[in-house]
Amino acid sequence: MSAVSFDRVTKKYGDVVAVDGLSLDLYPGETVALLGPNGAGKSSTLDLLLGLRRPDSGTVRVFGTGPREAITAGRVGAMLQSGGLMDEVTVGELVRLACDLHPRPYRVQDVLAAAGIDQIADRRVNKLSGGQEQRVRFALATAGANDLIVLDEPTTGMDVTARQAFWATMREQADRGRAVLFATHYLEEADAIADRVLVLHRGRLLADGTAAEIKARAGARKVSFDLDELRENGAALEQRLRGLPFLSTLDISGHTVRLQSTDADATVYALYGLGVHPRNLEVAGLGLEQAFVAITAAEEARSA
Repeated sequence: MSAVSFDRVTKKYGDVVAVDGLSLDLYPGETVALLGPNGAGKSSTLDLLLGLRRPDSGTVRVFGTGPREAITAGRVGAMLQSGGLMDEVTVGELVRLACDLHPRPYRVQDVLAAAGIDQIADRRVNKLSGGQEQRVRFALATAGANDLIVLDEPTTGMDVTARQAFWATMREQADRGRAVLFATHYLEEADAIADRVLVLHRGRLLADGTAAEIKARAGARKVSFDLDELRENGAALEQRLRGLPFLSTLDISGHTVRLQSTDADATVYALYGLGVHPRNLEVAGLGLEQAFVAITAAEEARSA
């Protein structure tokens, strides 16, 4: 059984279509990154998944039941950006409350330790830093034996060490068979952590695959090199570089050239045909962030 199933789900706000016929399935043991530009429908998708909104059409199922039923049964833990924390209580008291309310709770001390907040258990919530608040939200989301963990921008405000510890804990959760779904603007996290990447655009599922598959789908490669000739003949040579075949983007900084090409072999061959002498030539695949930008930009161009 899938952990989450969206079947042709649509959600509108007036004339705005936030989720447009979305169909997807998530499975136990997967760590899935949900990506998309602002307005892509990520927050609305999470709201539908958590039963905070109802679809205008289509169905959302969580472990074979409605979202609210799954949450009531303690099968779903969520860490959201919206909503505040109770101020006039300590961290330990707030986590204890979450454990007491969960149908399948963990020990309070174990939850505090897993979130890295056992040392601040006696501190009042309104005295926390932004990163500490995020770790408290994580503790509340994992106060019991959830089968699905939903995270919205979970590492915002965390330092590098805290982020690394957080994702190590999330990997342990997935290894135990739990499904982990997270929305993030840190695309390097999605690249390093996710088993699967979903790209939303205008409420539609634009891409679904591993990070490597998403990068391959972009179809372009990065080429970089130093070109000493730019020092003496910059403007004229830049015009010639812009005429290279299969060029997607071109950026020149000083005597360093960075470009993207849909056929790197042909572009590099033509580069040498210009009679120049590139140094430190490197050809590499796009990173996930660059592939994401390329895919969404291509979709915008088709929709225009």
